[in-house]
Amino acid sequence: MGEKVVAGGFDLSDRQRYRRKLHECLEGLERLLAEKRFDRPKNMMGLEIELNLAGPDGLPRMVNAQVLERIASPDFQTELGMFNLEVNVLPHRLGGRVFDQLAEELSAGLGYAHRQAVEIDAGVVMIGILPTISRADLVTANLSAVDRYSLLNEQILTMRGEDFTLDIDGVERLTWTSGSIVPEAACTSVQLHLQVTPARFADVWNAAQAVAAVQIAVGANSPFLFGRELWRESRPPLFQQATDTRPPELQAQGVRPRTWFGERWVDSAYELFAENVRYFPALLPICDEEEPLRVLAEGGVPSLQELVLHNGTVYRWNRPVYGVADGVPHLRVENRVLPAGPTVADVVANAAFYYGLVRTLADEPRPVWSRLPFAEAEANFDAACRYGIDARLRWPRRGRGGGLASGPAVRLVLDELLPMAAAGLDAWGIEPADRDHYLGIIEERCRRRTNGATWQVDTYHRARAAGLERDAALAATTRRYSELMHKGEPVHTWPVGLAEEEVGAAVAAEG
Repeated sequence: MGEKVVAGGFDLSDRQRYRRKLHECLEGLERLLAEKRFDRPKNMMGLEIELNLAGPDGLPRMVNAQVLERIASPDFQTELGMFNLEVNVLPHRLGGRVFDQLAEELSAGLGYAHRQAVEIDAGVVMIGILPTISRADLVTANLSAVDRYSLLNEQILTMRGEDFTLDIDGVERLTWTSGSIVPEAACTSVQLHLQVTPARFADVWNAAQAVAAVQIAVGANSPFLFGRELWRESRPPLFQQATDTRPPELQAQGVRPRTWFGERWVDSAYELFAENVRYFPALLPICDEEEPLRVLAEGGVPSLQELVLHNGTVYRWNRPVYGVADGVPHLRVENRVLPAGPTVADVVANAAFYYGLVRTLADEPRPVWSRLPFAEAEANFDAACRYGIDARLRWPRRGRGGGLASGPAVRLVLDELLPMAAAGLDAWGIEPADRDHYLGIIEERCRRRTNGATWQVDTYHRARAAGLERDAALAATTRRYSELMHKGEPVHTWPVGLAEEEVGAAVAAEG
């Protein structure tokens, strides 16, 4: 969520005042848009990665405060669970060798953080869901000691009025009830930001929605939760269920969940902010002293703090973001689809694929969203989460015939989307060597039908076949994953299975 809040209770007047301020913020946003006050294009992108902390045994460590104290860098921050961290990369201009530069910065930063964590018997693991996370780890006592998290937990639980129900039916089925939002902390993601002008926002957001399924298919990395093999990318159903403010009766009425794909293509950024205000009650009705309409009347630029805070509690997979930098307002599309990991090279490859593909699709004279029903884009997203790189997706046919064709995600990527991504990176001015290197990683994943999720599942099943029990196999898989992650070679090159000494040690320990 990223906003600093102060612990305290809320009464009815707080909510009424906050609602009034939200509508004032919306009016302020509308005026800023009408007056064309927004920043000019600068081709700026940003990156955030949520991380896990795990020990040499592969099990989570609740030590983020101690690790952050040792790191002592504003680039690293807390996240929801005490076993989480987040690293933020400063904005970069898309162009030249930016992806190699990102890879170098991330490798250096994560390497330093890992060395600091190792000093207290922990380590950084970049993965969508830590396979060894247990029910006992996801309890209120393991919330990070930050006011906004405890407040958010309290408000979501109050609004729901009962325990949360997790029910994910995948390769295996998981059912569980939780008395807090802490299970959401198991989900660690990559967030890709792209600054856009108001005129370009809708095209970029629609393009990002259209390709969300493809991002998941090639980048899935979260197949396990609580010892169960679920979907190839289990974060979306877990995140939705763990933050769902709706009791079953409201779900049956069709009330929208706070974590959602959306329901239509849009024509402006304003529509998304307005939907968030119209559909979702405030979770944190904390009012800023700023009067946004007065600031505007005096020629200033309002921060729209209430709108920004509220927007941070609606968990769209592609989120609109309003910000002010150097006194000038700007808009961003925040892409929240991807899981963390497996390696820095994989993360940067995922980013290059996304930025290139969105650029081309947003520029098309006959855009994909005019030919792909929104419901089909959502169905594609669901299929990609369930089946990962083996998903079949529906996509508009090329040529005059029109209509939709169903086929393997990997063929769609190889035959159609990778060339589009390459053209988009050329349009951004990316160096051909960078373009070819990072898109080549995506290409090889598709040719080998391999990503982080397939590697985890295949390695886990080999460990089981070698005689390890479920928990031991998951821990051994996590240790091997961490080892290969820190070596840094992209996941499609990883040998499947545990090292022989790992198998022997694990079997001996069980015996």
